[in-house]
Amino acid sequence: MRLIDRYLFRQLLGPALAATAALVAVLTLSQTLVFLDILVGQKQGLLVFAKVVALTLPQMLAMVLPVAVFVATLITLNRLHTEQEIVVCYAGGMSRWQVTAPAFRLAVMAALLTLAVNLWVQPLAMRALREELFRVKTDLAASLIREGEFNSPAAGLTVYAQTVDSEGLLKNVFIHENKPNGESSTFTADRGLVTSRNDQPVMILRNGSNQQFNAKGVLNFILFEEYVFDLSSYLTTTEKVVYKTSDRFLHELVYPDTTNFWDRKDRKMLLAEGHYRISSPIYTITFMALALYGVLGGSFSRVGYTRRIALVAATAGVVRILGFAVQAASTHAPALNILQYALPIAPILFVWVRLYGRPRAAQALTSLTPLAPGVRP
Repeated sequence: MRLIDRYLFRQLLGPALAATAALVAVLTLSQTLVFLDILVGQKQGLLVFAKVVALTLPQMLAMVLPVAVFVATLITLNRLHTEQEIVVCYAGGMSRWQVTAPAFRLAVMAALLTLAVNLWVQPLAMRALREELFRVKTDLAASLIREGEFNSPAAGLTVYAQTVDSEGLLKNVFIHENKPNGESSTFTADRGLVTSRNDQPVMILRNGSNQQFNAKGVLNFILFEEYVFDLSSYLTTTEKVVYKTSDRFLHELVYPDTTNFWDRKDRKMLLAEGHYRISSPIYTITFMALALYGVLGGSFSRVGYTRRIALVAATAGVVRILGFAVQAASTHAPALNILQYALPIAPILFVWVRLYGRPRAAQALTSLTPLAPGVRP
């Protein structure tokens, strides 16, 4: 790679990384609001919350890369062209393709990264996310106590604690338990703590009493200094982790399990998702091509290219929206999946013809027109 190529590539790479980081940060902030219930409602720790948010990053990265590359290309090329650095490249004998090759190189790298994320990283991360959310959902021990409220986290169980301190210590605890055999027990204690023993969830009660009615209605009253209340019987569940479309690998989308009723019923939707995973990285190159056309697709201007940039930005938005519409339509008509590839490729071909399809003499004339009066090529 020549020195000027490396210079142009570095000028593009910095803004692309900055735009990617900024967009991912904005989406991460939105995800923290979505999963805030994990901290507030499910009583999970910050480590679990951070893990859940981090597992959404691959999917967000694949979404923002085309936009980041588009923004970076517009900003960088607009600056370079306005400052006449692109003109100097033309005057030095570089063709339009040589000037724009670093931009396409960056777009191809971003597209390959997006493809890798779509095919391997996203399914792995989303499966781990789904399993973590399932564990949080079925973690009765963590969501057992709601401070100052009578809570019924499971059938036959009512729990109350007046206060819960920062270390999870419960004060003035009340537990009422109804058993299937007709027996019932009521526990009161000064303090309590949800923990585990032998890998089983328990609540340790201290300085309290137990009033137990057996099936015959006989009352037994016991005072205790410490009592271990077993919670494991309330944690049994028949639920299983169900992987959604976004959690599946490509072969599971293209060749679903026909013995599964859901897969058989939604086979068209799975196929449309599979084609989307392959075709969506092309939008990175599409957006790069539109950005190049917005800056280099017309005559030189010292004051910038606001109108052309607004036009290609609107075009990019329309193309992407149409892409989502085609994906949705493909879930009902698999024949439309071909449009998931044709739609992002069409603008690339258009830009290629407009920027590189003219005769060499015409390109040379266009390259010289931006020069200021008195400046020799």
